[in-house]
Amino acid sequence: MHPELMILAWAGVLLMVHIFASIGRKTRQYGKEWNMGARDEALPPLDKVAARLDRAQANFLETLPLAIIALLGVVLAGRTSQLTALGGWIWLGARAVYLPLYWTGVPKVRTLVYLVSLAGLALVLWPLLLP
Repeated sequence: MHPELMILAWAGVLLMVHIFASIGRKTRQYGKEWNMGARDEALPPLDKVAARLDRAQANFLETLPLAIIALLGVVLAGRTSQLTALGGWIWLGARAVYLPLYWTGVPKVRTLVYLVSLAGLALVLWPLLLP
């Protein structure tokens, strides 16, 4: 199996971690009835940690489609290499580090880790952009 596909599988696991971390914190704040209900009612703002987890999940979901395009693209185009695999692992590793940094409210370093993740994706995308 191509490493790029393994990276996508682990990205799915990371997405589940994001979802469960976020919904777990929201449930702690709003209660189990809210979690199991239709969620139609107006609610007070999320506490700081729940809001951070929600934003971290949204941020991951912003870059995940790009990662899917890049990682699947190189596999389908037959343009995989050690560099595309390395770029994918850099992206995934940085995204895994990003979550606890955002969760705990670490500024600046979190942004640098985000930029590292984008650099990893650039390594994957590059072969698709070449003729």
